Amino acid sequence: MAPRRLGFWPRFAVVLVKPVLTVWTRRTWRGMEHLPREGGIIIVPNHISHADPLVSAHFIHDAGRWPQFLGKASVFRVPVIGWILHRCKQIPVERGSVEAARSLDKLVAAVHEGGAVVIYPEGTTTREPDLWPMKGKTGAARLALATGAPVIPVAMVGPEKMFDPRTARVGLRPRTPVTVVAGPPVDLSRWAGATPTRAILEEMTDTIMLRIRDLVAEIRGGTPPPLWERPARTRTPEVTE
Repeated sequence: MAPRRLGFWPRFAVVLVKPVLTVWTRRTWRGMEHLPREGGIIIVPNHISHADPLVSAHFIHDAGRWPQFLGKASVFRVPVIGWILHRCKQIPVERGSVEAARSLDKLVAAVHEGGAVVIYPEGTTTREPDLWPMKGKTGAARLALATGAPVIPVAMVGPEKMFDPRTARVGLRPRTPVTVVAGPPVDLSRWAGATPTRAILEEMTDTIMLRIRDLVAEIRGGTPPPLWERPARTRTPEVTE
């Protein structure tokens, strides 16, 4: 959805939030050309901080799209807040319930209506100690199979300086440096039209997460850890009498 077609409440949100972020952050934006100005897309960022939605929304809006985030359905039932979220075209989803399939229908509808739907494949802020991406969940892959929409990987570094999930420390220093880079759509063509079995969805998810991880590595440098391997526990030697 292009900004020029936004209604009053989305525009009001921009007027309210964007000046704060402009002062709070010093931004390096790259790869905006990979976000098409029209048509449904699925945007998949890494998740390192509770400040991520603010930073990614700023980036996506500057790229000429209106971001549509997923939110817990219970939040949408809160008076006033839920009403504003609906008016700002955010998407309520039910988690861990029989309503989950209906939530997917809402996401599919949003993409088919030309929305820029933002899904954090990790599902929560990463648990990697150095904030590298971790193994993802299959929601983005399931939505990609259902819609055929391009999946745009996005890597962010810097929001953890605004709020560090490891320490719960809030950083209010003006012009905090943040970097956001979007890459070309992830090539998922080999799975086009496939049945969404668990194995297929996990293969697609790993492909998506590896691309996000590589983008993060391009920004940060260094060698990222594997996404799905964990160090084996050190076994205590048996003591024989």
